[in-house]
Amino acid sequence: MGTAVGGGRAVPRYVQIADEIVQQIRAGVLKPGDMVPSESELVERYGVSGGTIRQAMVEVRASGLVETRHGKGSIVTDRPPVRLRSSDRFRASHRRGGKAAYLAESEQSGATAKVSVLYIGPMEAPEEIAERLGVEAGAQVLARRRLYFRNGTPVETATSYLPWDVVKDIPELFGENPGPGGIYARLEGDGHVFAEFVETLQARSASKAESSELALSPGAPVVHLVREAVTEEGRVVEVCDTLMAADQFVFQYRIPAAD
Repeated sequence: MGTAVGGGRAVPRYVQIADEIVQQIRAGVLKPGDMVPSESELVERYGVSGGTIRQAMVEVRASGLVETRHGKGSIVTDRPPVRLRSSDRFRASHRRGGKAAYLAESEQSGATAKVSVLYIGPMEAPEEIAERLGVEAGAQVLARRRLYFRNGTPVETATSYLPWDVVKDIPELFGENPGPGGIYARLEGDGHVFAEFVETLQARSASKAESSELALSPGAPVVHLVREAVTEEGRVVEVCDTLMAADQFVFQYRIPAAD
């Protein structure tokens, strides 16, 4: 016989409130496009503190049933945001077909993608980035910083760092549009054939500046992803430092079962 989880312990008040709001959405009391009552309204309705309501709304956002934007409040979505971040986005066939990874995954999910370039140019490599690239801290690298939109909503920022000796003779990498297939296609065209992409993910709360850039509520959850693009020679030719709104992505990875 199975054992009940929780041992009969009391459910925290913020979880109770979150469950009630979620049930209202699923029952159609709050419909797609409706605004969720404001924090002050929910404080008055439930007789709890603002901190309790903020905790409850973190749980509600995690359900994918609402989107919260700084200065606008929380709105019930048409459907949960299933925007798959799959390892398949790095298939060579996408690059050969002229599709960069972000555009390929957006197309698969039926979303409209837009990329805004914030900066392209030389930069001194931060210590952690330099270590990953195998160059000295402070060495000159090429930085490409972008802001990505999905259906008009900012969902992630990404900065690519590339060794100067690798990119200095690839002029396309200094332009806003590096051409079909993105920067990986240009690197492969210059002889840097990829063997693997290594990603490290960490969930945390957004800083004030990050919340502003992604139009999130202060302290909203984000996913910090750092990717290394490794060639067949074992060299890391790009480190991509990415920050994503946590409620906008579902991650899927293929893990080989064989040795």
